[in-house]
Amino acid sequence: MLEFREIRIEDRDRAKKLLSLSGYRGCEYTFGNNFIWSEPFNIKVAFYKDFYIVSSEGEFFYPSGKGNFKEIVEELRNYSRSQGCRLCFGSSPKSGMEYLKETYGDGVEIYSNPDFFDYCYNYDDLSTLVGKKYHSKRNFINRFIQNDWSYEDISDENVKECETVLEKWKDENSGSGDPSLEQELTACKKGLEYFGELGFIGGLLKVEGNPVAFTFGEGINGDTFDVHVEKALSDYDGTYPMINREFVSRRCSDYKYINREEDVGEENLRKAKLSYHPAFMEEKFRIIFKD
Repeated sequence: MLEFREIRIEDRDRAKKLLSLSGYRGCEYTFGNNFIWSEPFNIKVAFYKDFYIVSSEGEFFYPSGKGNFKEIVEELRNYSRSQGCRLCFGSSPKSGMEYLKETYGDGVEIYSNPDFFDYCYNYDDLSTLVGKKYHSKRNFINRFIQNDWSYEDISDENVKECETVLEKWKDENSGSGDPSLEQELTACKKGLEYFGELGFIGGLLKVEGNPVAFTFGEGINGDTFDVHVEKALSDYDGTYPMINREFVSRRCSDYKYINREEDVGEENLRKAKLSYHPAFMEEKFRIIFKD
């Protein structure tokens, strides 16, 4: 019997173990992502045998774990029916989509939405920004390093300075009219509040001793790191490419790929992510059962 409830920090170790068994690369397959976005996206979780299942706004992420996938899918179908609806996987990796297509055939409707594909980059590219395609990024960085700057790993001692950056970033963007701003702020604040308990790693950039940018994330699987949050103030040119390069080069050398998540259809965000030249897009699929 499936029982969904609010996600708790105490779920971390069990969930991370089951997530690691699947090896997915999508950003929603990290415990930290599920936890910090739980309030904005109404995330609930359930554990069933050796599976970890996440619900968001009544839809599900494809299960993580090991065992009989058909059994857990049928459990989810029955659960959905008990709620008066059809089972819908709002996000599934390509491997999950292929399994459901092979197993259920015409019994499922499959949709692909590039707005929610994750941008994945080579570590070597982001850590060095070498080559003609990164010429403009290096120009911005060259401007930034004219300042008296410093970099620090995020720790208990300086996490409050990241909160200072976040509050200033909020003030800079409060007039944008973007309805998702409050949701993003809620997730960022929760990530900073539980930074150590979630096992995040991150970096803080300063100019003349004052914090101007921060970023943090966690590993998704053995070869991919997920950058959950990256925020910078507009006071200086090149702050974003600088915090990106410094953090990745210093802290992500154990990974082959860096996932910088999706653009959710925002044109400016899409432009910014494309300007870093992704190695590939992590595809995601929406799958709805017909009965």
